[in-house]
Amino acid sequence: MFTPEGPTLRELAVQALSSVERGYDLLAPKFDRTPFRTPDTLLDAVVHAAAPLGPFGTGLDICCGTGAGVGVLRRLCDERVVGVDFSAGMLAAARDATGSAVPDQVPDDASDAPGAQGAQGAPAVHWVRADARALPLAPVFDLAVSFGAFGHFLPAERPALFAQARAALRPGGLFVFPVPAPPRVGSKLYWALWGFDTAMRLRNLVWRPPFVMYYRTFRLPDVLDELAGAGFTTSVLPLSGLGLRPDGSPRCALVVARTA
Repeated sequence: MFTPEGPTLRELAVQALSSVERGYDLLAPKFDRTPFRTPDTLLDAVVHAAAPLGPFGTGLDICCGTGAGVGVLRRLCDERVVGVDFSAGMLAAARDATGSAVPDQVPDDASDAPGAQGAQGAPAVHWVRADARALPLAPVFDLAVSFGAFGHFLPAERPALFAQARAALRPGGLFVFPVPAPPRVGSKLYWALWGFDTAMRLRNLVWRPPFVMYYRTFRLPDVLDELAGAGFTTSVLPLSGLGLRPDGSPRCALVVARTA
């Protein structure tokens, strides 16, 4: 699962015994060489599905990590892209990959700010360190995305998270993210995820600070209800290019949440 250039077992153990923020600060330099990085096949599928929903001017990647989702937004947006994460280490890795600075904040009107266009017409990229549950951003974005981060939020925290995403979007703006189909009960993946979540719950019972990362708490029906409660109207698009399950349903779908 890990390349020789990736983190060692000891490094992973130290990360797992840290807080979420500190753990990702430690993992950041090698994060893109781990299986935790969102695969390019999934990123490409999201671009393909989201492009017809545009056009988009400004984009926001919530919990951007080292910037894989920002790469999606740079392909979909033509003015400005902002990545937000609370890990300084992950933002530093993202900045190094693009050569962009990490500002304290972005202008309230991202589309009209000086230098909104990047080199050769590409959207300019900015990085903001902030907690996704308290985004310091005005409602200036046309498209928000998030990849692989929802397991770091307890179910009780999601309504506030979704409310923050909505507050950062313009009227008619979209919040999109992929959701894999749940594994078949009794399959190897089912038991692997069950075992991981159980181990994390035991770890958090006996060790502080907690490290919140659960794979089995993000149920699509609950998520759609929570998005509706935050003021979104929702739909679900199949990402058929990622393959089908034996029953013909897609292995992964794209949640599309639109503001009023």
